[in-house]
Amino acid sequence: MLENRLGITDSTELAREEERISKQKAIQMFESGFLDRLEAGTVQCLTEIHRILFEDIYPFAGKIREVNISKGAF
Repeated sequence: MLENRLGITDSTELAREEERISKQKAIQMFESGFLDRLEAGTVQCLTEIHRILFEDIYPFAGKIREVNISKGAF
């Protein structure tokens, strides 16, 4: 179970909340034109998208990993 800001300890519940929140954030990014301001294909672009999508869920959102973490079988 990944450490999360929501205090959720059930993996199914966390997956549902992750999907719900990240979908809302993705819609906001598309509708606001935020993505148009990013340089596609760069590490900075990817980390910024990750930060926006998951910042309300994970404390490590948008940061380059310094340790090996995984989710499920990945």
